[in-house]
Amino acid sequence: MTSAANPAPLWQPDPDRVAAARITRFQAWAAERHGAPAEGGYAALHRWSVDELETFWQAVADWFDVRFSTPYERVLANSAMPGAQWFPGATLNYAEHALRTAEDPSRAHDAALLYVDETHEPTSISWSELRRQVGALAAELRALGVRPGDRVSGYLPNIPQAVTALLATAAVGAVWTSCAPDFGARSVLDRFQQVEPVVLFTVDGYRYGGKVHDRTETVAELRRELPTLRAVIHIPLLGTEAPEGALDWSAVTSHDTEPVFEQVPFDHPLWVLYSSGTTGLPKAIVQSQGGILLEHFKQLGLHCDLGPEDRFFWYTSTGWMMWNFLVSGLLTGTTVVLYDGSPGYPDTGAQWRIAERTEATLFGTSAAYVMACRKAGVHPARDHDLSRIKCVATTGSPLPPDGFRWLHDEVADDLWIASVSGGTDVCSCFAGAVPTLPVHIGELQAACLGTDLQSWDPQGKPVIGEVGELVVTNPMPSMPIRFWNDPDGSRYRDSYFEMFPGVWRHGDWITITDRGSVVIHGRSDSTLNRQGVRMGSADIYEAVERLPEIRESLVIGLEEPDGGYWMPLFVHLVEGAALDDDLRDRITRTIREQLSPRHVPDDIIEVPGVPHTLTGKRIEVPVKRLLQGTPMSKAVNPGSVDNLDLLRFYETLARNRS
Repeated sequence: MTSAANPAPLWQPDPDRVAAARITRFQAWAAERHGAPAEGGYAALHRWSVDELETFWQAVADWFDVRFSTPYERVLANSAMPGAQWFPGATLNYAEHALRTAEDPSRAHDAALLYVDETHEPTSISWSELRRQVGALAAELRALGVRPGDRVSGYLPNIPQAVTALLATAAVGAVWTSCAPDFGARSVLDRFQQVEPVVLFTVDGYRYGGKVHDRTETVAELRRELPTLRAVIHIPLLGTEAPEGALDWSAVTSHDTEPVFEQVPFDHPLWVLYSSGTTGLPKAIVQSQGGILLEHFKQLGLHCDLGPEDRFFWYTSTGWMMWNFLVSGLLTGTTVVLYDGSPGYPDTGAQWRIAERTEATLFGTSAAYVMACRKAGVHPARDHDLSRIKCVATTGSPLPPDGFRWLHDEVADDLWIASVSGGTDVCSCFAGAVPTLPVHIGELQAACLGTDLQSWDPQGKPVIGEVGELVVTNPMPSMPIRFWNDPDGSRYRDSYFEMFPGVWRHGDWITITDRGSVVIHGRSDSTLNRQGVRMGSADIYEAVERLPEIRESLVIGLEEPDGGYWMPLFVHLVEGAALDDDLRDRITRTIREQLSPRHVPDDIIEVPGVPHTLTGKRIEVPVKRLLQGTPMSKAVNPGSVDNLDLLRFYETLARNRS
């Protein structure tokens, strides 16, 4: 019999699935070779992976046959955070591993990439063709004077050329950085000007939502404002000629050139990612070739259970870390599906159609998309053949319980649902997918291998079954090696290590259950704190957005000068809905019944829309600052917001309240 505290799982892998999982085979192999526990399942393996950190990461490198062109002296020379030193002495190349499948004659002509645009017609690029293009482009980059450590930038949508450009950059030992072409010039310059690129890959425009978006003026502005550029490479997505002084994509990728993979130190920078940066310039986060290689092998090959027979589709843009993560699917010999277009074109069910057309086995999307499908009455399994999908994964925000139930009911009852949580900061997950564990509604399955994930109270004491700060108490190989333009490391330290010195504090509220699963409650830096009780905003969103009239919501808690506390709930309504007394009562009743009276807002206010970062996260902290009277110029970086006009509503509200 199942107790209320220990409910029955929504899904449980059958014994055959557990036996076939790569993580099961890894555990048996690591038990034989490296002293890992043979019994005790995932919990025992995870405990070993954090207690014997060096042995675990050595085992990962051995299991995935990482090619070190010079050997490492030891696995972890310094375990301090920040400043951990991984695999000193080792040299390798990320791109060499990403293209290794092309060396297998039996796989060389298989699809490495499947590209889909809004016509939903897949186009295939083989492993051998991808390797040839990377070889040709890497040679051209070297001829242009690009050297190890130079920065190469892409203003590109999610197209095969972006993958080729990233891999060619890594092959040369240069440092990749990208933005999606829906970013305006100011947003791109806020990022690229920090790192001073020497090459810029651009498109003339892109298609989104059935419309053509010309980007020639923006590209011209980028060229003017990036004085370090030595070359611009034009990709004619809309069919235009290369502008004056730019090279054409076909010209730099036409030769048959064997790729040369620069062997670089393990901690050599691979790419720069950017934080949302809603205040001040976005943080330019530098991650290493070796650190990303090992972390992604572990995450994709063990946690996501990906291999040569899989097709990996994650809806993302090149401006989000999930794109980099998606490209790393190549490491495991998996076919990577690239979709360039609107997530909901021509209708809300579009992503399911793409999953069907590409025969995706792992389909990743946002929790927001799942909830939008539920609200729109989409029926994926009824309308599409999704028999190849073995896992649907979600990230971006916590997947609400209703999202779990909807996926289970509308996609497949034997569906592995992996809600995952990590960050741009590590380009990976702290907790999420484990193919051998059950799935419980509203929970992430477990902390990931090699990640000593804990929930800490304000005194730095670990808690189980209580809300606490998400902390990681040991280093991960993909943690930033540094931030760009942060010579003394102070900005890096302040971002993660200020609250608990020597321990990574991520800025999320979590609960770790007594069975090792994880519940995410939202960001702790925009915490609601009423009568001394801390609450996560995600819990309120999940309850409120079940109501059919609510498109999206935003809750803010403000400490007032007189010692009071004001907690308004802002609601963006669906077309035709009205915020009348009946809807206010239902919102209040829903929150009181599903959460507690303490969660009930002081005011419910209709808004024209909820502002987001460019990667789709709700903006809470800048709204809070605006409501506290901070001027717009200091409360938010305008280049980091999807719609600045939406923030003016909160600025006006603050003025009217004062």
